[in-house]
Amino acid sequence: MEIKQFDARNLAMVMDFYEMTMSNGYFAQWKEDGRARTARVAFDVFYRKNPDNGGFAIFAGLEQVLDYIETIHFNKEDIDYLREQHLFSEEFLEYLSSFRFTGDVYAFQEGTIMYPNEPVLTVVAPLIDAQLIETAILLQINHQSLIATKTRRIVQAADGRAVSDFGARRAHNMDAAVYGARAAYLGGAAGTATVLAGQMFDIPISGTMAHSWVMYFEDEYTAFKKYAETYPDATVLLVDTYDVLGSGIPNAIRTAKEVLEPMGKRLKGIRLDSGDLAYLSKKARKMLDAAGLFDCKVVVSNSLDEYTITSILGQGGKIDSFGVGERLITAKSDPVFGAVYKLAAVEKDGVFKPRIKVSENAEKITNPGLKQVYRIYDENGKSVADLLARADEEVDLTKPYRYIDQTKPWAVRYFENCTCKKLQEKVMEDGRVIGERKTIAEIRTYVDRQLADEIWAEEQRFENPHIHYMDMSPALYELKMEMLTSFRQGEV
Repeated sequence: MEIKQFDARNLAMVMDFYEMTMSNGYFAQWKEDGRARTARVAFDVFYRKNPDNGGFAIFAGLEQVLDYIETIHFNKEDIDYLREQHLFSEEFLEYLSSFRFTGDVYAFQEGTIMYPNEPVLTVVAPLIDAQLIETAILLQINHQSLIATKTRRIVQAADGRAVSDFGARRAHNMDAAVYGARAAYLGGAAGTATVLAGQMFDIPISGTMAHSWVMYFEDEYTAFKKYAETYPDATVLLVDTYDVLGSGIPNAIRTAKEVLEPMGKRLKGIRLDSGDLAYLSKKARKMLDAAGLFDCKVVVSNSLDEYTITSILGQGGKIDSFGVGERLITAKSDPVFGAVYKLAAVEKDGVFKPRIKVSENAEKITNPGLKQVYRIYDENGKSVADLLARADEEVDLTKPYRYIDQTKPWAVRYFENCTCKKLQEKVMEDGRVIGERKTIAEIRTYVDRQLADEIWAEEQRFENPHIHYMDMSPALYELKMEMLTSFRQGEV
């Protein structure tokens, strides 16, 4: 069997096959339509529903999207494989062999709190350029936004206690573990157990022992003693291998007294990974306090999420930090984010003409044309709504501004005494990243600041959150209605 050699992490071929067949078809039109080589299109990325019926989501994955687009290329192995499909012209394959993306990208700042049906990223590029990158954009944004949003819910449930990502072994593959850890950190996790994620993204890493360490030694106390002697400044002992209250906690206390304290060290913590975590953590806390180990932390893990954490703490669980694995890294309760990539405009004679997708399902009807998204703030700096407007119009809030409430378009509504901020900014020009990139710590801080200062607490509830208002400028609403009317009349 022939073993194929590939460029290290050349991900150009991570796409749905229709992107290639459509691109070849567009390429074929170039012989008859000279515009096709230079005319541009605009695609919007947006999603339709918040995970877990929540009130918001976190935009994540932009850095990886830009890295992919900036470096996309097709190597000899890619071209040979495509030739073997017997579908593509040699002229098209030759074009691909020297391909690079030459378009522009506009996007929200990574870490922005986002809501359904607003374009969080827009690609403006030659048609083939825009078409070939669809899948890669969606898979990065869908995955990382999902994990960042899920993590934030878990962090919120922990109510100030640290949450660490323990999910690598339950992730769907290696990349899901590594980039999931990145997204979790953006969402508020204190760190990760995934070493490569720590190395790649400068995320704090942590970890102690597995049950196998305890089982290897002839008895539990010896296992604890050996570990404490090896890591006297970072001793956290896993106490549920045999009997938490009967041996695990007593042996941990003995280790603290007989091994660590004579060295001038303190037992950092104990970890519970099974059983009734609320009950056991309360018992463990009493035993540790009675031994004078008031500073010893109680860490718990084992199939946790925002619901189990809320329940444990509601029962009075004495827990200092949580290690959260499978339900975080897979977003188990709602594992599909659902962002889509839809054509919004096509350039003709230097002017972008709007396009609209019509559906029997009203929620799948798209918003046409080049757009801008504005976040609207009241006089206290709280975000009261997002506004979708045409890219070529001015939104002036120095005076009352009339907007369209899409749920009640007949109502006459105004923003008064409000300010606004544009959410989309150009992040790539002619295929090259522009502007200063944010560090992962800066993105994480940005998430925290928005949720603390700008986003209503009512939108952050787990149950029945307030639905963020998504309004339209009159000009955009009129354009959409005109296009829908034209469609009904057979003009589109």
